[in-house]
Amino acid sequence: MRSSEQVNRLLFKRVLFLGYGREQTSLIDVLSEAGCQVDHSGDPIQMVDHDLIISFGYRHIIRKSTLARINCPIINLHISYLPYNKGAHPGFWCFFDGTPPGVTIHLIDDGLDTGPILYQRKVSFDAEEATFADAHKRLIAEIENLFISHLDELLAGEWTAVPQLGEGTKHYVKDLPPDFSGWNSQIKSEIARLRKIIEE
Repeated sequence: MRSSEQVNRLLFKRVLFLGYGREQTSLIDVLSEAGCQVDHSGDPIQMVDHDLIISFGYRHIIRKSTLARINCPIINLHISYLPYNKGAHPGFWCFFDGTPPGVTIHLIDDGLDTGPILYQRKVSFDAEEATFADAHKRLIAEIENLFISHLDELLAGEWTAVPQLGEGTKHYVKDLPPDFSGWNSQIKSEIARLRKIIEE
């Protein structure tokens, strides 16, 4: 239960939510129910007038020149355990590279998923989560739960930002193997098949 002080503070939050709409995530409604005025966009941004920007499933890179004009925090929800699997398709690369799967909430800077970490959590998949699509669904659920569990701190700016440690890994859309069978393929057998192709 939130105190009256917390509720009053949340009521004055104007949030710009970038990326997924209400069809893809429940977080917009969660923010609205917390007393926020929420605007949504999936388009490139240039200038905003908000207290907070949240990026989740956003398809555009915010340019350095745009970042310089924005005077509020920009938070990104990324479905990898940073600094591993920055960039595209982290739910594929954690299996292919053997890096820790997880989810991270971090501040956006002018790099690709390189900003300081606010919250993160490692994820262990269940045996029935056998396909890449299953794993992606689980990662989405985990990042949403992580966001909700820290909602009050995020909206109040009461967090501690910790720099990422080490280089980690990074991948672009073009890096996905051309022989990849698709997101509904079985993770274990597909990774073995792709590695065999690369070794030949």
